[in-house]
Amino acid sequence: MATSNPWVRVGTVPFGKGVFARRAIPKGTEIGRVQGKVIDDPEYSSTYCIDLGNSLSLEPRTPFRYLNHRCEPNCALHTRDAEFEDGTPAPCEVFVEALVDIPPDAELTIDYQWSAEGAIKCLCGADQCRGWVVALEELPKLQKKAKKPKTAKAAKAPGNSGKPKSPKPR
Repeated sequence: MATSNPWVRVGTVPFGKGVFARRAIPKGTEIGRVQGKVIDDPEYSSTYCIDLGNSLSLEPRTPFRYLNHRCEPNCALHTRDAEFEDGTPAPCEVFVEALVDIPPDAELTIDYQWSAEGAIKCLCGADQCRGWVVALEELPKLQKKAKKPKTAKAAKAPGNSGKPKSPKPR
């Protein structure tokens, strides 16, 4: 069951769904907690999962399940330590925060920061688009690969094998 968030709504974009501002969101606003199922499997991957570090992934629920990538994002993911009721450490909690003032009806986006191994072509349209859905520090690896001569063996397309990197702790 999806929880309602007063800041956002899910809408359509040319390639599926996206998250949009219901109203103006000031820079620095904590827009909401990303809720979902925590999966303990180092090999787990899906179109929407968020890497929590170690072997943990978060499979988010609506609305933040539909945050799309942009090389110049207007939001970021941040984590906070969490505890179970008995005081033992729990998987971290993930929150979405506005990096800039966001006008009503604007799409909320994050930088997925995928590894070079999971990178796919980027179509975000940002002025400073990297050309790949990849972490900035991983971009040189892709540029090196592009300069190498192609071999007879075709490279397997990575599809959606990447996960957004672990969000930054706050």
